[in-house]
Amino acid sequence: MNKIERFNKLHQSTEPLFLGNAWDLLSALTLEKAGFQAIGTTSWGVANSLGLKDGELIDFDRHLQIIQTITEHVTIPVSADIESGYGESIEAIVHNVLKTADIGVAGINIEDSFKTLNGLRDISLHAKLLFEMRNALEHSGFKDFFINARTDTYLQKENPLLETIERGKAYVDSGASGIFVPGVTSDEDIAEISSKIKAPLNVLSLPGLTSCNKLKELGVRRFSFGNALSDKIIAFMEMNTAQLFALKDTAHLYEE
Repeated sequence: MNKIERFNKLHQSTEPLFLGNAWDLLSALTLEKAGFQAIGTTSWGVANSLGLKDGELIDFDRHLQIIQTITEHVTIPVSADIESGYGESIEAIVHNVLKTADIGVAGINIEDSFKTLNGLRDISLHAKLLFEMRNALEHSGFKDFFINARTDTYLQKENPLLETIERGKAYVDSGASGIFVPGVTSDEDIAEISSKIKAPLNVLSLPGLTSCNKLKELGVRRFSFGNALSDKIIAFMEMNTAQLFALKDTAHLYEE
């Protein structure tokens, strides 16, 4: 069984896939050692590690090199967060998706929000992008490559439930393997989305939305924590380095 097949199977398990989010090789190796069965990269964490903000400000090939380093050094499947695809046209984005598949990842996250404009891509336009993406992957030897179609309705819309379901159905019909809805927190909305969209639902960890067991009852098939771990590590490092400088003493580095 190759990594794409393994990754798909993880979404069909009786338990939700708890996806560990990595931003560099060390974090990826640490997640694998802890027992995570798959890794998703976090574009926010990758950007922070390079001193940049999130939002496709990294050169795509440089971003790809980081993901490739992770993929080549872990044995578990990796899903690449490529934001909105690092391109303006369908052709450019599909080209980048194929380049990403070529480095050995099992899937991608691709979102429907713009990076230089406000709002979301038109539903039909994004559906066409997903269709062309799936078609290109199938014809390039990447059968069942996992396309996790992220919709940012809950991050940008005031009453997002109905549009989320509409977009989710359209995206699945166009070739998406799963739907990712960051920002949704209501139990009722999560249950409604998971029941109406016939594909694995991925939700993002947020304060008050933290339990895989609870999410399983709501129909969630995949749970990820995005940049939460990388933010926690950065905050810990900032606190400790500030303490080192203020006290001119290293004693706290050896405390258990």
